[in-house]
Amino acid sequence: MKPNDKASVRQEEDLLGVLDVPKTALYGIHTLRAVENFPLSGLKVHPELIHAYGYVKQAAAQTNRALEVWSDDPKKADSIETACTEMTQGLLDEHIIVDALQGGAGTSTNMNVNEVLANRALQLYGKNLGDYTYISPLDDINRNQSTNDTYPTALKLAAIKQIRKLEESLTALVESFQIKEQKFTSVLKIGRTQLQDAVPITLGREMAAYAAAFGRDRWRLSKCEERLRVINLGGTAIGTGLAAPRDYIFRVTEDLRSLTNIGFARAEDMVENTQNADVFVEVSGMLKTCASNFIKCATDLRLMSSGPDAGFGEIALPQVQAGSSIMPGKVNPVIPEAVTQAAMRVYSYDQQISMAAAAGNLELNSFMPIIADSLLHSIDLLQKAANILRKKCVERLEACEDKCRAHIEGSTALVTALVPHFGYEKASSIAKKARSSGKTIRQIVCNDEGLMSNDEFDELTSSEMLLRLGKP
Repeated sequence: MKPNDKASVRQEEDLLGVLDVPKTALYGIHTLRAVENFPLSGLKVHPELIHAYGYVKQAAAQTNRALEVWSDDPKKADSIETACTEMTQGLLDEHIIVDALQGGAGTSTNMNVNEVLANRALQLYGKNLGDYTYISPLDDINRNQSTNDTYPTALKLAAIKQIRKLEESLTALVESFQIKEQKFTSVLKIGRTQLQDAVPITLGREMAAYAAAFGRDRWRLSKCEERLRVINLGGTAIGTGLAAPRDYIFRVTEDLRSLTNIGFARAEDMVENTQNADVFVEVSGMLKTCASNFIKCATDLRLMSSGPDAGFGEIALPQVQAGSSIMPGKVNPVIPEAVTQAAMRVYSYDQQISMAAAAGNLELNSFMPIIADSLLHSIDLLQKAANILRKKCVERLEACEDKCRAHIEGSTALVTALVPHFGYEKASSIAKKARSSGKTIRQIVCNDEGLMSNDEFDELTSSEMLLRLGKP
């Protein structure tokens, strides 16, 4: 080592030996070992998990302080709590450097958090970085805790906060579809089953159906918060609370509830809550359900906008970018395509979460890091998908009323509305004549066979008549 190199590092020791740590780093030896051991995904720990960890550590610190752990040194307690607050605010994100995927059930993330909080507290206390005789990552920051109760608790907190944001985005998307429902309430078009002409519908009713589907998604996600609020904080290693004072176990969840304004409750059986990760599979299943609605809706929008000349051409999507490097004038439905891909990735994340939850053994699930990364990124993707679908597509899409009208008039789908008046056989005969002659249903009924007047036909095939619930 060169003489000037020694001045740029500090030495830290663990049970495996000694390592040189950059002198100005807020992380320490445990973090360095994790960085060396897990050069896997290149992904950072999700920032919301880091911020949530700050709240968990702050709740623990407040509880320990109330139990007079640092009664002889209030400045030390102040420094620790201030460092935790900074972590909740995202001010320490850059110092959490371990890979998102790691062995050890999240221990590397917990230790990275412990070391960063300890060293930041040392700075605030006026001591040198790495001087753990004053503030220790383990004896102070991690006091009465384990990775096995803090990591899943932080994940549940992060998931709740992110899901609430997703709910807001879904609500806005629902409202944008409802606005289109009102705008297109009288735009009559072909309704299709198995991609074949079926019966008339209005574009407004189709928009209402999308609003209803996403509304159910928002409701499902709001209900899943009840599951996420049940935590094992205070259970330490396997849920028995070993090495933690009883007063701490009973109080720490209350402190977390007060800090976050989220109704967390200590699990009745913390051993079970530590063992099993099925709650994350349940939440992921709801996210996958939401993803399926995004794919269905996005596919429909692509179909209805297809062409625009040789396809359905019933709606015009906003033109947001050129569609081809070789075909002049081509514009593609890139927003629905992007949304579909985001939803497809949520499907793959759901599979990862399901596999990881099932792979837990005995008193712990070792695969919490991939559950955390997959779950939080699923929520992120769906929130962003909801936002861009609303802002860049739904709010600006328009009805191509002329094309919708031409499809209706040129199709035999209208004949279904005549079944109550002429019977199935006669209506079938009319449809057959229309197809063979190339004439419209109106021409056959009103002109060729004189079965009713044009005004009567208009009334029977109006959007109000076709879409009311049943016939009088």
